[in-house]
Amino acid sequence: MYRLRILPVLLGLACLPACDNRPVVDRGGDTCSEELVSLKVEVVTAEGVHVKGATITATNEDTHESITGVTNEVGVSRAVNESIAPGPTRLSATAGPKVSPATQVEWQCDDCHCEPIPDSVTLQLNP
Repeated sequence: MYRLRILPVLLGLACLPACDNRPVVDRGGDTCSEELVSLKVEVVTAEGVHVKGATITATNEDTHESITGVTNEVGVSRAVNESIAPGPTRLSATAGPKVSPATQVEWQCDDCHCEPIPDSVTLQLNP
């Protein structure tokens, strides 16, 4: 007889975690993509010709972390990405003895990703 009375009590206690009156939110899966947001960086000569093989360096001015990349056949690199965010990021390019002046990009972050502001940069090598 004692066993029959304790069984409903145990079953009732087992249901308590499911009845905590918290709202249930259906997140519908993870809405953040795993792909990193990248910054489009173009490198051109003083005459405006795109430079293939230029080295781009991006350094976060707060953390001093850096990313380097090399421009492709049309003078563009997307190596600089949000893994260096948040914070101001200084960018420059070199190709042989030619160097570009440094420029700065800011990263605006939300719950999922950080977006560069501006979203593309053109670095011009010195003459």
